[in-house]
Amino acid sequence: MLIWIGFSLAILLLLVISRRSLALGMAAAAVVLALFTLSPSQMGDALVTTFTDPSILLLAFVVGLIPMIGGALEASGEMERLVANMRIGRRPFLALSPALLGMLPMPGGALLSAPLVERGATETPADIKAAANVWFRHALYLVYPLGPALIASAKIASLDVYRVIPFLTPALLLNLLLGYVFLLRRVDGRVGHSGRFSPAGLLVPLAIILAAPVLDLVVKRSFLLPYPEIGTAVGVMVSFIAAIVIGRLDRADIKQVAQKMRPWKFSLIILAMFVFLNVFRASGTPEILAALALPPVILCVVIGFLLGLVTGRIQTPTSIIIPIFISTYGMMSAAAFAVTFFAVFLGYIITPIHPCISVSVEYFSTSMPAFLKKMAFPVAIAALVNLAVALFVL
Repeated sequence: MLIWIGFSLAILLLLVISRRSLALGMAAAAVVLALFTLSPSQMGDALVTTFTDPSILLLAFVVGLIPMIGGALEASGEMERLVANMRIGRRPFLALSPALLGMLPMPGGALLSAPLVERGATETPADIKAAANVWFRHALYLVYPLGPALIASAKIASLDVYRVIPFLTPALLLNLLLGYVFLLRRVDGRVGHSGRFSPAGLLVPLAIILAAPVLDLVVKRSFLLPYPEIGTAVGVMVSFIAAIVIGRLDRADIKQVAQKMRPWKFSLIILAMFVFLNVFRASGTPEILAALALPPVILCVVIGFLLGLVTGRIQTPTSIIIPIFISTYGMMSAAAFAVTFFAVFLGYIITPIHPCISVSVEYFSTSMPAFLKKMAFPVAIAALVNLAVALFVL
């Protein structure tokens, strides 16, 4: 009985507090669950396990450094140069410009891509611009190997991120198709640009962004590493150093970038997440939940979508669902992970409590009902397709 009370209170705290701070929500949930289920020494063991695991520490370092790359590119003007030299039609511009900025998580990121969407589609209705900004900004979350939500969720499932990406690629293609049909199909013309085209302005910042995942993959495939996160750390560090050197940033600039990007916030999320997971595993809760034997489709797809909708997060739902799945059904396959992650993702990109949605609605001077009306059909279609696939893979 105490386990049920502790787990229920922990999840309630996690859902409420994580709206403000995911790290604090995870930490609070871990403490409450530990108070109801663990002795002080067992809680200490969970903390020691987390903070002495090189794999977790490397992951926290990587996730903290990734937003610094985006901040450095923004501070040096390289991101603006990249966008200014994308001489393409309005439709691909409206998809690519927010997607590229979405590859590098940063606070208020939707407000950075919103002016680009506005510039590329001045005559397009406001509700379509707001929906396109949200839809395409998050599309690459499904397959970008350095996306914090993806690498953290894959780590929880004990899966190599490059193993799950092929299974998530169909979800990305479906998202792009639905985004085109419902948001971009009636947008015509080309984006107007001032100034001459600069190949270096396009290729240099793009190379900085792509250096991290490329090096990550090369190092992991070329060397036998004691911890795979070493490859990721190498790629991210090279990308960050390149952004500093090419952008000619000095110490004062880097300090300002750090103050704006707050990389420690992202690192703390990872550490708090694994403290919660280690407490959860030691508490006996997985065995209790496994006895419920929830159908995997309900657990992964239905509850996954609802938790994405309720929390406005990706990491929070996956950190709850994946351990329950593993304790009930054993190791999670890459296919099962893909349908779970996609279900959470779909709830995440339509919930009004997602900050990117509220700031996009405000920026484009539209209403939340108008925005949700544009998003409802593509999200519903994607959710039904995901549910159909889940019936075969779960």
